Amino acid sequence: MSTKTDELNDLIEVTRDGKRFYEHARDEVKEPQLKALFTDMAQAKTEVIAALQGKVAANADTPATGGTLTGKLREVYADTRAKLSSDEGATYIAQLEEAEDRILHAFEDAMDAHEPDLRADVAPLLPKVRACHDRMRDLKKAQ
Repeated sequence: MSTKTDELNDLIEVTRDGKRFYEHARDEVKEPQLKALFTDMAQAKTEVIAALQGKVAANADTPATGGTLTGKLREVYADTRAKLSSDEGATYIAQLEEAEDRILHAFEDAMDAHEPDLRADVAPLLPKVRACHDRMRDLKKAQ
């Protein structure tokens, strides 16, 4: 596997963490608006993952199929905080916004890489990643 494939697979894993976290949060919250938002955000992550998987497959390599331990730990932490909180929605929003920070930073780091092919693969996805991040950041600030 090439360094480029490794980097793309890292992005797949961190994005998959976000997707799974949104799906989990959707199943945990009671507010219909948050359920709808979390569904939309999970779908956006699905689209990014599919695009990244296509780039890895185009290199005749195998795309990552899992997430990361950090992503799973963040989910468990959010569950624990939500159970102790009087506002589970706000707890999940705060934790999901942090997950969005992690995803955005991973994509920005990939853009800072010295490998032009990697930047070319990541650049078209960055607006969607940034839009998801900004949506959760704005929602967190509005609370």
